[in-house]
Amino acid sequence: MRYCGECGGSLERRVPEGDDRERLACTACEWIHYQNPLVVVGCLVERGDEILLCRRAIEPAHGKWTIPAGFLELGETLAAGASRETLEEAGAEVEVLAPHSQLELTHIGQLHLTYLARMTNDALAPGHESLECAFFAPDKIPWHDMAFPAGIFTLRLRLEDRSSAQNHLHRGQLRWNGEGSRFDASNYIIAGHDKLPLA
Repeated sequence: MRYCGECGGSLERRVPEGDDRERLACTACEWIHYQNPLVVVGCLVERGDEILLCRRAIEPAHGKWTIPAGFLELGETLAAGASRETLEEAGAEVEVLAPHSQLELTHIGQLHLTYLARMTNDALAPGHESLECAFFAPDKIPWHDMAFPAGIFTLRLRLEDRSSAQNHLHRGQLRWNGEGSRFDASNYIIAGHDKLPLA
């Protein structure tokens, strides 16, 4: 941002009185423009042992596969936002069953919250942000063609839960090592990984 959204004045970076970090502040009206993390919500939709994935029709990662997810809107609950994103991207009406993971991506200011869900009918159709959508068995997931590290780690954690026959709420920081592509999951670890058993 270069200009104030309140009055149009120019912005500067400074530490406001009583604060402990730099903020964007207007040089004319003194309005402080706070920048806070974005919340990304999505669903792991399961049908038997298969998981729903969508192939992206937009950038970033055009043509790559991902779980249906997107930014939470104002006025939405987390679960409602995850359901809406699944409907928008895959044409799938779902019932949210339980939380699955909470991954913090502090290097890009995002918090990813994913839920386990099941379809409430058989309708499935790609939305305008998806080229196609399909269910994949675990051994057919296109790992080499996945879009985002957060989605890859979410899928891995789900498959680990299945192999242990115990659902968990996974929490941790998805930490980039600062080297290589931020789209390459091999450049990440989950720091402080905590998993809470779910009934």
